[in-house]
This record gives sequence, structure tokens and C-alpha cells, in this order.
Amino acid sequence: MSKFAFEPLAIPAVILIRPKKFGDARGYFMETYSAEAFAAAGIDAVFVQDNQSLSATRGVMRGLHFQAPPVPQAKLVRVLKGVIFDVAVDIRLGSPSYGRWCAATLTADGAEQLFVPRGFAHGFCTLEPNTEVVYKVDGPYAPQTEGGIAWNDPTLAIDWPITAAEAQLSGKDTVLPGFAEFASPFRYEARP
Repeated sequence: MSKFAFEPLAIPAVILIRPKKFGDARGYFMETYSAEAFAAAGIDAVFVQDNQSLSATRGVMRGLHFQAPPVPQAKLVRVLKGVIFDVAVDIRLGSPSYGRWCAATLTADGAEQLFVPRGFAHGFCTLEPNTEVVYKVDGPYAPQTEGGIAWNDPTLAIDWPITAAEAQLSGKDTVLPGFAEFASPFRYEARP
């Protein structure tokens, strides 16, 4: 019996993962990651770092971020407390889904995870106060390679569940370029 359900989203490289919870009167147990199970599902990332964030209020917007080559990052995102709307935007030049986005709602109760591969911009907004998010990355933090795209870019037309008035951004996220001004450092490579 598999301990995970893997569901490719509208952009098949982005995968929603549902770990199986084993519960009784004491609570529950679940595996949140298994290199063997993930590799069997086509996720071959070797994670090297875990990151965690706390967002104090609903409407905190983080993203759309990426790290460019030579230090790109894939991410495995999950929520420890609260709820987020999690988005991945394909920024791989030549990809059949270039400039398209897909999303999933991740909850602490549901334990869903989202795998965001290299070559995607990633962002999320919080839907509850005091939301805690943890994510694994397969490349070390390299600030010189950081990049991003404006979260509310009209070309991308992401259907965020918050309004611009609700969105709370960091200073650096308020000055990210729009998609039309963005020069992607990623190239699409079809898998055999």
C-alpha cells in the first residue's frame, strides 16, 4: 500500500502529493517524504535544505520567486499550521506551458504538499492568520541568483483568492518586474 498519492496538476511537472495519515485515539502518524516513493513517482530532486516561514495574518503574499542557474531550486512545500494558496508559474522558455500557472490549496489538516520543479516561479498567499509553511529545496540559498515576477501581473492573470488591498508584501516583492519585462534564464528540456 502506497503511503503517498501523487497527482500531476494542469502543468504535469507540478505535482500535488497527499501523504497517508495513520490515526488512532492518540492522534496520527504519517511519512512526509520518502526518496524511494518520490523517485518512483518521477520526483528525483535531492533535497539539501529545509526552510520555514510564519505569516502572522491572512493575505501575506510571498513570491513569485525563483533561483536562476547555476543554482536553481526545486521545492517541496507543505503547511504545518493554517492554509495557503500555492502557485507555480512555468518560466521555462520553449515549454508548451510557458507563462501558464497552476495552483493548489495546501492545508495543515489535509497535509497536502506541492512539488515545484526547477524552472518555475513560486509563490503563495496565506488564507488564515498564523500560517506556518515549511519547504525543502534541492539547491542551497544563493542570493545572487534570486529573481521574481510581480504576483499580480495581468499577463499571468493568476486567480488569487485575495484582493490587492488585502495583499501584504515585502519591500523586495513590491518592485518585482512584470512578466513582459522578465527575461527567463531557464530553458525547457523534454524528458524522454
